[in-house]
Amino acid sequence: MQYSRFANIYDALMRDVDYDKWTDYLLEIAKRFETPLSYAIDCACGTGAITTRMAKKGVKMVGIDISEEMLAEAQANARNNAVSIMFAKMDMQKFEVHKQADAVISACDGVNYLATLSELKRFFECAYRALKPNGLLMFDISSRHKLQKILGNSTFAADEGDIAYIWQNAYDSSSKLIEMNLSFFKKDGEKYEKFTEKHIQRAHSEKEIKIALCSAGFNEIYSYEAFSFDAPNKTSERIQFVAKRL
Repeated sequence: MQYSRFANIYDALMRDVDYDKWTDYLLEIAKRFETPLSYAIDCACGTGAITTRMAKKGVKMVGIDISEEMLAEAQANARNNAVSIMFAKMDMQKFEVHKQADAVISACDGVNYLATLSELKRFFECAYRALKPNGLLMFDISSRHKLQKILGNSTFAADEGDIAYIWQNAYDSSSKLIEMNLSFFKKDGEKYEKFTEKHIQRAHSEKEIKIALCSAGFNEIYSYEAFSFDAPNKTSERIQFVAKRL
């Protein structure tokens, strides 16, 4: 299961990510599109790093994720930050809400875990139904260039003190899928405990995503080099998409 044992150490391994900057960027997108954010849904919210920060900025948040372990970490993070957030275990390609939102968000590769074009379209259809008129769908992906050329068929390793890992990747150019096999070593007293996880992501192209968004009903669609408002280029590693429900 993806993000089971990994959930407990995820934040420690992601501590260099500037989630404050990421949150401010999403808020700036909403501002530029003249979409007041009072209520938003964070899909594949993980440990709630962005969910919690959005809530601290005054946005009423709902966080959904398929991993119970990640949701437990997210709930703890919300409590530690003294914010009230509703978290629910749901598949992002099947989620439903009772109240339409100003925005649906998915950050940090959530959409890459949708491994087929059908899954991609189902998520977009759910997001469309969950949005108010003029609401925004904001999500990012690791680009095809990054997954194929940078992560590709490579092996990475790191020793973070109490935690170490070996990360082995295999990219299939026909399916556009990358299989990531991760071995973790967590210090337990004088010994290290080992556990493994396998993650599979798809290297979606910009064209595929825009076609799927149009098919789901969105017809005002934009893409940017992540954390900017510049157009993506061939070597962009992360691409931010914004789709508006009219």
